[in-house]
Amino acid sequence: VQFVESGGGLVQPGGSVRLSCAASGFTFRSAGMTWYRQAPGKGRELVATISSAGSSTNYAESVKGRFTISRDNAKNTVYLQMNSLKPEDTAVYYCKAPGFNSWGQGTQVTVSS
Repeated sequence: VQFVESGGGLVQPGGSVRLSCAASGFTFRSAGMTWYRQAPGKGRELVATISSAGSSTNYAESVKGRFTISRDNAKNTVYLQMNSLKPEDTAVYYCKAPGFNSWGQGTQVTVSS
């Protein structure tokens, strides 16, 4: 099982970024997917979840209305569209499939002027 996150970088407050996560080694279309983040000095926080078909999503209160999780089962890829970014969104972002212990390397998002 492997996850490869990409798309992070340095973004100004109020800006947007789209993260991607390419998954392999399991039946992607049958698995729910999640995005987590870990800010410096803090524990890993669940940000968003999406069902296997993409019909159901859930978000942490801190990102609700600003972030959108989506997926493309034909490409084995899950996305996180992040809008209206705040400095407190600065973190390493990871995707994960519940039920598997594997983590990717993550992608760094830094929100700063």
